[in-house]
Amino acid sequence: MVVDRMLKVEDINLTDWDFWRRPHDYRHEAFKALRWEPGLVRFEEPDVVIVPQGPGYYALTRHADVVEASRRPQDFCSGKGTINIPDMPGDLHEYFGSMIVMDDPRHAKIRRIVSRAFSPRMIQRFEDKVEAVAAQIAEDVASGAGTGDFVRDVAARLPLKIICDLMGIGEEHYDTVLDATNVILAGNDAEFIPTNDPEQAAMALLGAGQTLKDLVEDLGRRRRAEPTDDLTSALVNANIDGESLSDQELGSFFILLVVAGNETTRNAIAHTLDLLTRNPDQRALLVEDFEARMPGAVEEVVRFVSPVIWMRRTATRDTTLNEHQIKEGDKLVLYYWSANRDEQVFTDPERFDIMRDPNPHVGFGGPGPHFCLGAHLARREITVMYRELLRRLPKIHASGEPERLESNFINGIKRLPYSF
Repeated sequence: MVVDRMLKVEDINLTDWDFWRRPHDYRHEAFKALRWEPGLVRFEEPDVVIVPQGPGYYALTRHADVVEASRRPQDFCSGKGTINIPDMPGDLHEYFGSMIVMDDPRHAKIRRIVSRAFSPRMIQRFEDKVEAVAAQIAEDVASGAGTGDFVRDVAARLPLKIICDLMGIGEEHYDTVLDATNVILAGNDAEFIPTNDPEQAAMALLGAGQTLKDLVEDLGRRRRAEPTDDLTSALVNANIDGESLSDQELGSFFILLVVAGNETTRNAIAHTLDLLTRNPDQRALLVEDFEARMPGAVEEVVRFVSPVIWMRRTATRDTTLNEHQIKEGDKLVLYYWSANRDEQVFTDPERFDIMRDPNPHVGFGGPGPHFCLGAHLARREITVMYRELLRRLPKIHASGEPERLESNFINGIKRLPYSF
């Protein structure tokens, strides 16, 4: 299949880091070519040294295929590698993945306990906390120099403080949590893992995970003995039908929470300023009726940027997926980044349109048991942060190009200059 730039499918290699260093426009053209290719395209797996190279994977690039695989967990399981394409050892696998690398019944158990901890009272605390923190951040920016790094000053601060405060983690640990999450989602970015040695990189990753686990497991032991009103107390003392979280499960859940809830929301907030600056017509529409249009704007940001680029599934049996033949053990990588630009679903998908309706994006994951547990909180944080910013600083805008994370998994912004 040949598309606008004469880009051919045989020239595309999603495994090659050079592909992910190419400009976004090039990558979107490549995924467009893959979407229009009959059947499924197979790629070789990366050679990560610490585990044997696997048999390869199919790239699911069409919206219909991503949705169908997501809603059939009995056929396409998560327990063998949702956040890795290579098959990692089981302990390491769950260490960083928690619920998103589990299948029922273990997945249902953990999600049941976690959902119970998010009681109406706890959710209200979320709501109140977001309002207060966002207001303080906007106040701090307004009283500053009028320029700075938007990621440091705004986007990274809100989700980090919300998660740490609700878990009961003190401010003295904020930098530790932020640094560890940066390493875990560093991808191939030398700023966070400055080594070309895969074994050293793996050790850095394990060290970051251990730092987070040690932090929350120590807190969990104290909260079991002396509960407070924070989320850690609710999690460690929850008992549903005789089931409760072990220290290991608490630690793995915390890694998932801070990585998914901190990094992805931070990037969505940063991308929002960049998009509103690049699209002044959409910014004008938003400001004209913020309360009515911000919900749609949030969904369009998540569609347009896809903070999480992909997740993996594994076929549990011989089956078909929208008439594609799938064999037991086949690896499928669900490219949300591509599905969210599928021209068979979205009219003019390359256009950022906060009035887009309907907008059936899969930026929070597809339908099924692994739809993002924190989607409501992410929407809330983005909305409240921009309500405060645009009220206090109506002229705030990105004043330069974003510095992007070198990753094939997270569509991240490391730094974004702003002024007002």
